[in-house]
Amino acid sequence: MDAMVNALPNASEKDEAKKKPARPTQEEAEAAVRTLLLWAGDDPDREGLLDTPQRVAKAYRELFAGYDMDPHEVLDRTFEEVAGYDDIVLVKDITFHSHCEHHMVPIIGKAHVAYLPDRRVLGLSKIARVVDIYAQRLQTQETMTSQIASAISEALNPRGIAVMLEAEHMCIAMRGIRKQGSTTITTSFTGSFRDDPAEQARFFSMVRGASAA
Repeated sequence: MDAMVNALPNASEKDEAKKKPARPTQEEAEAAVRTLLLWAGDDPDREGLLDTPQRVAKAYRELFAGYDMDPHEVLDRTFEEVAGYDDIVLVKDITFHSHCEHHMVPIIGKAHVAYLPDRRVLGLSKIARVVDIYAQRLQTQETMTSQIASAISEALNPRGIAVMLEAEHMCIAMRGIRKQGSTTITTSFTGSFRDDPAEQARFFSMVRGASAA
């Protein structure tokens, strides 16, 4: 009986399911693209644009595939056979492409993710995969930085996590003030990386390629 009760979704899960709107059909998505083409001032029935609605819908499935992926499932396996290793694990220069949730234009950047293990470690490819999952959603850079740190913290419970994202936002480069080449940097630190300035300094030194003191 207890197992059956525990399997039922709680109230918050039910509320969340109610809040999430139904995904439109492929045909509805293509019709929306046609509307945007008309609104932009072009003719969706001209030869070069005939297949554009279908291509855009297909591209969006790929660009925003992160909505159909669970980062916690990616991080569900950890390893304890580390021969006592307890120093920084850093995966840096993880390239990513995301989209700004305000204008739906690209964010192009790289992520640097480090943690101090507490008996357990992750497969290195898992870290890059989590970055991709969150990048393949409509995002703000600040939110994405926090999401990566939170997901790794919940899966691994390490002694500390450091996440740094460096990105160029096309909503700045292509529209508005149109400043190409400007970079936004965001960070999230937990545990020892937050509380110990020396650990933060080591992280930045390793990311920048300098030898640690």
